Amino acid sequence: MSFKFEKLVIWQKSMDFGEQVFNLSQCFPKDEVFNLTSQIRRATDSIALNISEGSILQSKLEFRKFLGYAIRSLAETVTCLYKAKNRKYITEVEFDKIYIESYNLMNQIIAFRNQIKD
Repeated sequence: MSFKFEKLVIWQKSMDFGEQVFNLSQCFPKDEVFNLTSQIRRATDSIALNISEGSILQSKLEFRKFLGYAIRSLAETVTCLYKAKNRKYITEVEFDKIYIESYNLMNQIIAFRNQIKD
C-alpha cells in the first residue's frame, strides 16, 4: 500500500534534496534560525509537499499548477543557497554540489510537468 506520489521519482529526489539542504543549514549561525535557516528549510520542504499535494485527487491542470509551485520553491531554495554562500555559511564546494543537484531536479520536474497533458 502506498500513495501515488511515493512512486514519483521527482518526489523521491525532492525528499532527498530536502534532507541535504536541511543538513547544510544546520551549520548556519544561531542568529539566522528565524531568518535564512527557517526560510531555506520551508522552501525546500515545499518542493516535495507541492508534488505530493498536486498528485492527489487533482485534475491534470491542477497537478501541473502544483508542479509549478514546486519549481518556484526550488528557485527560492537556490536563492537562499546563494545568500548562504555569500554570507560564508557554506563553502563554494558545498554550494556547487547542491546547485548542480538543484538544477537537475528542476529540469526533471519541468520534464515531468511537460509530459502531463490536459
